[in-house]
Amino acid sequence: MGRRKRILVVAGTALLGASGVWLGVGTTGRAADPPPPPPPPVQHFKSRPDLQPPTVSIQHSARGATKGYVFLAPKREAVQPGPMIIDDRGQVVWFDPLPTSGVTDFKVQRYHGKPVLTWWQGTVSMRGVGLAGGYHILDSSYRLLKIVRSGHGLTGDIHEFRILPGDIALMTIYRKLPADLSELGGPSEGFVLEGIVQELSIPTGRVLFEWHSLPEVSLSESLLPVPEDEGTSKNPYDYFHINSADVDSDGNVLISARHTSAVYKLSRRTRKIIWRLGGKKSNFTFGPAAKFSWQHDVHRRPDGTITLFDNAAQEPTKGVQSRALRLRVNTSTHRATLVRAYRHRPALLSPSQGNAQFLANGNVFVGWGQNAYFTEYSAAGRVLLDGKFGNAAPNIDSYRAFRFPWVGTPTRKPEAVLKRPGDTRTVYVSWNGATQVARWVVLGGADAAQLRVVATAAKRGFETAIPVHAPAAKLFVQALDADGGVLARASVH
Repeated sequence: MGRRKRILVVAGTALLGASGVWLGVGTTGRAADPPPPPPPPVQHFKSRPDLQPPTVSIQHSARGATKGYVFLAPKREAVQPGPMIIDDRGQVVWFDPLPTSGVTDFKVQRYHGKPVLTWWQGTVSMRGVGLAGGYHILDSSYRLLKIVRSGHGLTGDIHEFRILPGDIALMTIYRKLPADLSELGGPSEGFVLEGIVQELSIPTGRVLFEWHSLPEVSLSESLLPVPEDEGTSKNPYDYFHINSADVDSDGNVLISARHTSAVYKLSRRTRKIIWRLGGKKSNFTFGPAAKFSWQHDVHRRPDGTITLFDNAAQEPTKGVQSRALRLRVNTSTHRATLVRAYRHRPALLSPSQGNAQFLANGNVFVGWGQNAYFTEYSAAGRVLLDGKFGNAAPNIDSYRAFRFPWVGTPTRKPEAVLKRPGDTRTVYVSWNGATQVARWVVLGGADAAQLRVVATAAKRGFETAIPVHAPAAKLFVQALDADGGVLARASVH
């Protein structure tokens, strides 16, 4: 997919930004509207001119970071939104431009016992709620295996899609319901969004578990006042805003609700709330610096602690910043205490999104949500890697960011083109998604049956430029792995 068109002002015509965001309407006969801002900076590749991922800058080079790649899904004003894998230098490993800015939760999971890529893709409301879409599962060759959709006629939401053992999907859902909002300052014949968590069998589509926030969590628990433009059928009141779900160590379910600033433990057997952590009806008190608000991404860890991303950003005050938290939650004393907090320097306050991935080696990988940063810390809080979308791209973000090992073996062949800047002939070659390429070899000859090596080069980033000095009528490239084995061969165009 090429760059999306940006439409300038003409008489009576809407302005659309790079990702279809409404910018205004122009009309002749009056002073011209200011031109739209320039598109964010993108990367360009001679071998793949159809790919234009956003630039990524590494603020703190990787030292001691976990082996693997960084998984992002740039959106908002990205010229090309889509799932993107990068290495520790910020170089693209794989990028898949999508015809929508609705792409979230890009990560590696296991399906049928094998590593797969998953993400949500669809249409998103201005309030950050999925209106229509599904969960995509791709194999290690980047082939689509399945699009998973929630059961009971409901629409799976952008916030969570987790594949559990046995190929069971755990997902979040929003549903519109009529509600009397007069006591909250809204319309008496209004509408509200309830939060739902659902488990279903991916192979059969059968729903195995489902929980609804109403009536279990009343509207009065919300910390979000009814906005003036919400509470209607067109714009229902988002009182709960479920944004994460996971299975607890005892088989029950943990969910996070942003607009009640609470974590809920749900009984799988009774579908009732076992306890609340945070919010207006918390069953726990908090130790120093342990309290959180407007949080995302809640999980139980093997050591019994609970981790989350504390946005703390709905009503920001001086000195408040977003954090990744590890909490010890004592169900005997009903007290939550801080084990460790991870903060960014300079300080970041993320009004929306964000996650905290606690890795098996003790490191912590944090996606800063609306702030376009990602950071890896040691268990003790030392920064091991810090990066962000390019400095001139403040309107690009990724809902979450992750670190995973990954081996990609694309079925599509490498792409190679010959350019002649002046008297120099240079082959530009790339192979989107291939992770095992160590070197490139250029073969040349009078025809495909009479080839010899005319140039070699170590793989450098997404695209490698290889000068070719020997004359040849036909050119081909070979991708070699670290042992010198041939992974693929393609002609040079």
